[in-house]
Amino acid sequence: MVDVCTYQKTKFKSLDAVVLENERVRAVILPGYGGKMVSFFDKEADYEWLYQTDRPNLEIPPYGADFSNYDSSGFDEMFPGIDKGPHPTDWKEIPDHGEVWTLPWEYKATYDGVSLEVHSPEFPYALKKKICLHGDGVTIKYEAINKSDEPFPFIWTPHALLNLDEHTAIEVPEDMKQVMNVEKGSQHLGDWGTTHAYPETKSAKTGSKIDLSELEPMEEGTAEKFYFTEPLSKGWCSLVQPNLNRKLTYRFPENKVPYLGVWKTRGGYRGEHNIALEPCTGVYDDVYLAEKIGKVSYIPAHGSYTWTLNIETGGL
Repeated sequence: MVDVCTYQKTKFKSLDAVVLENERVRAVILPGYGGKMVSFFDKEADYEWLYQTDRPNLEIPPYGADFSNYDSSGFDEMFPGIDKGPHPTDWKEIPDHGEVWTLPWEYKATYDGVSLEVHSPEFPYALKKKICLHGDGVTIKYEAINKSDEPFPFIWTPHALLNLDEHTAIEVPEDMKQVMNVEKGSQHLGDWGTTHAYPETKSAKTGSKIDLSELEPMEEGTAEKFYFTEPLSKGWCSLVQPNLNRKLTYRFPENKVPYLGVWKTRGGYRGEHNIALEPCTGVYDDVYLAEKIGKVSYIPAHGSYTWTLNIETGGL
């Protein structure tokens, strides 16, 4: 089968959008709203993988906005950090959720998809990505460019909130055996910095066994964020939907994207129910902290840092 990808412009919840589509999948991207992907639809399963908002229209946030005050659906980029705080090169403050999710991205059609680019108004970098569809998935090629005379430390992660139900489960390389909690006041994982065996551990609340690769019951109203404490041995992770006989798999170069975080909420954050697999270039959310503990990546002076994220749909 010849994989032909079409490109068209449209509107999505009142905003300008770009649609990439082939016989198996369809992606919708908002260049003016952080370059985020707001839909990734699996035609074979008739299933939307990305968490959707019920808002009739979307509002583009101003630079430096608090992420919790705006729409959280879809897939945006967190860069050059995650938490609000100082950047270690010059102490300028990185906004909540990073910079680029609020910024308009320049874009243009390519022969096989779309390319997007954004330049920081405060820091000496540009971030580029090229998105193309391939069979049953999407490939995103990234390039982060440093315009300064010094190496630029950064954290990147794909903030893709995914749909879930009571059957949803996580798959990771089998040698990933320990996680660290970074959600303050987590109901089951306790205080920030607490480590736990993975996948089975004990609840800090009840002492009973819980499986971190699965979901808590919906009525518990939980919110969890944890990182695996060791770098990934292999560059992949999956979200499994056994009731659909489908899974979504991320593939990426583990030498460039060595860490993995997981976000899960069953109503504990704004009443939402979604999950995110977050392969990342540094931990734990704060660039200043990540550099201090030697778990951050650097864009070389007047150089670039490149990586690829493949998102694949498929059967079990």
